Amino acid sequence: MSSNIRFDVCTGTAIKFAFVASALALVCTTGCSTKNYVRSQTAPIVQQTNELDAKTATDHRNIVDTDERAQKGIAGAQSAADTADQHALAAGQAADTANASAQNAYNRVDSLAGVVANLDNYKPVTDVSVNFAFDKYTLTAETRRQLDDFAAKVVSGRNFILAVTGGTDSIGDRDYNYQLSQRRADAVVNYLSSKYNIAPRKFYLIGIGKDQQVASNSTSAGRAKNRRVEIQMMTNMADQQGGSHAAAPNGQM
Repeated sequence: MSSNIRFDVCTGTAIKFAFVASALALVCTTGCSTKNYVRSQTAPIVQQTNELDAKTATDHRNIVDTDERAQKGIAGAQSAADTADQHALAAGQAADTANASAQNAYNRVDSLAGVVANLDNYKPVTDVSVNFAFDKYTLTAETRRQLDDFAAKVVSGRNFILAVTGGTDSIGDRDYNYQLSQRRADAVVNYLSSKYNIAPRKFYLIGIGKDQQVASNSTSAGRAKNRRVEIQMMTNMADQQGGSHAAAPNGQM
């Protein structure tokens, strides 16, 4: 009886061990299967995430490179623009200097008397009067045509001077009008001097705009006539006739 009991106890214990072992094996198998499943499902996600990180890093490097090239390009363009501006400024300053030098070479006087030697020998040969718009001193196409016609008679002459008188109407400040009349006279003289190679010393800018009116300022037509520059060509008739050689203006012609 006791031996049967011991057998049953051993048999029950063995069964319990077998059951536990089976359970552990099942748990182990299930756990491994679960891990493998999870690994198989997450692996593509991890790979995609890594690829996305790599692409993001590559894009960032490309953006940085592009930005650097853009900044270099902008800096280069700005440098070229600055250089061009400097050249333009230098050219403008040179032109202003040349223009100022040319204007300084013109004779600015109140009258020819006491300035031109033997003035009595000089006789008017031809003249022209060109008009300007209100408060303007730029030459128009019509003004240039008139000056071209006048210059055609001048360039063939010899021993001559050009008396230039500028004017304005009575509207506005007197000092401003004086300066405006000077600009008008300078515009005419610069045009003739540069285009037809007439020496600046040939020009005598006389009493520019000093209340020298040629018409009444009470009407618009009269004011339009006063906004003008008159140019008169005067030739030394003594030289033209082969007489005694009179002294030229400033001692030369």
